[in-house]
Amino acid sequence: MNNNNAIGGIFGFPRGLDEIPEHMQPMEQRTYLDGTIKTHEGAFQPVISPIINKEPMKLETPFYLGSYPLMTVAQAESVLATAVKTWNLGMGAWPMMPWQERITCVEKFIALMKARREDIVRMLIWEICKTVKDAYKEFDRTIEYIEKTIVEYRLLNQGTDTFRETEGFMTRVPRNPLGVVLCMGPFNYPLNETLTIIIPALIMGNVVIYKPAKYGVLLMEPLLECFAQSFPEGVVGSLYGEGPTVITSLMESGKIDCLAFIGSGKVADGIIKKHPFPHRLRLILGLGAKNLGVIFPDADIDLAVKECITGSLTFNGQRCTALKILFVHRSLAHTFIEKFSAAVDALPLGMPWNDTSSTGPIQTPMPEVGKIGWMWDYITDATSQGARTKNLRAGQVSGTMMVPAVLYPVTPAMKIYHEEQFGPIVPIVPYDDFEEVIDYLEHSPYGQQISLFTKSNIDLLSRQLANLVGRVNFDTQCQRGPDILPFNGRKDSAMGTLSIYDALRSFSIRTVIAKKP
Repeated sequence: MNNNNAIGGIFGFPRGLDEIPEHMQPMEQRTYLDGTIKTHEGAFQPVISPIINKEPMKLETPFYLGSYPLMTVAQAESVLATAVKTWNLGMGAWPMMPWQERITCVEKFIALMKARREDIVRMLIWEICKTVKDAYKEFDRTIEYIEKTIVEYRLLNQGTDTFRETEGFMTRVPRNPLGVVLCMGPFNYPLNETLTIIIPALIMGNVVIYKPAKYGVLLMEPLLECFAQSFPEGVVGSLYGEGPTVITSLMESGKIDCLAFIGSGKVADGIIKKHPFPHRLRLILGLGAKNLGVIFPDADIDLAVKECITGSLTFNGQRCTALKILFVHRSLAHTFIEKFSAAVDALPLGMPWNDTSSTGPIQTPMPEVGKIGWMWDYITDATSQGARTKNLRAGQVSGTMMVPAVLYPVTPAMKIYHEEQFGPIVPIVPYDDFEEVIDYLEHSPYGQQISLFTKSNIDLLSRQLANLVGRVNFDTQCQRGPDILPFNGRKDSAMGTLSIYDALRSFSIRTVIAKKP
């Protein structure tokens, strides 16, 4: 590994507290939700920031951010028992509440959440090193998503209380909740992608238990009081601690009716297998992806470079929608790689509060323990089999930061050709015929998105790819938004569809009420 701390200056770690705009005061979380807010008396998990203090003449030290409860099996089972009692076979006060009153509860939650904006954003910055700009964007986008969900929910309920004549029957078809929903979001969008499953589930009348991701836990602490003040007792419960400890017994009980999970397929499979009645378990899953960027011979190279830089390396490539592999036509591979590699080397590296550059997405510290070693395993494997790092500073490391690496030519013999790296490595594959791209998609276990850079026939390419991926992008990076659009995937990339429109339907089931006139 190229671990040259002598070059630490290029990475922008703070060299003392005076280089930090606002020091993070530790947040010692001692509470969790089980009907009401309860105090945890047991063990706690310390939270360490990926930001390191490199003050001269002192030992390098990561910043301590606080701690959160390591709940026990008994505590987790109590949270489940409260949720099951609140659901009460669908006859509890929350699932039976008029839908207009549930909206009022969600609106109260929005108001309380807005008041905690600065606290949540500060933790997004310090816990997972999301840039200031992106942290505010994630918060504001989440509020907007919830507000639009309320609008869509009103539309969804129009006319559902009225019987209509249907071929000799008087019928109405309301949407009803599923039951007890376990919600687990990802570390890279710990606020947005957690709440965009929690809120649709709640507003449809489900009872929710949520567990924050391993990284990005404390930023959810300000929401405990918001949930407690906005929703009736038992409607929302929270879990903290090790997944095998707090999740296993819940799934083995068979009392979880729906799992909404965004993360790795391997983790999801392990959770699902513990449920004794898999046919009863409704699944809403956002899993892995190996999204392609394809640069055609007629591509606008400068546009392709710009979009592929943003698409592959925003938030250090730690996004399911990131471009994880590029296929570049051999006729322009040299030109593209030369420009792309230069643009990668020009990317700023620094702390999340220093995102002022216009040269591209800033590369910040990465929160996952062992992430850099994992990335270097990919680089070592690829270079041992003929690939080369094409940018000058590829893979340089300091602490929790790594300069992105461009690898070329990448072949099927290399791990990174097949596996989702979820980090700052851009593998580039030369191709001669578009059928090679089709063949890759056909044999890949993933099927989320693809980005095409071309002036060719959009209709023809769309038809070719529509049955292989969930979204086809032209001359733009892969992405989730706008949130009104369906977000899904084929094969191992997803189960179910999320969007402002689709999530409400995913967390409910249509029930036919029919009678003779």
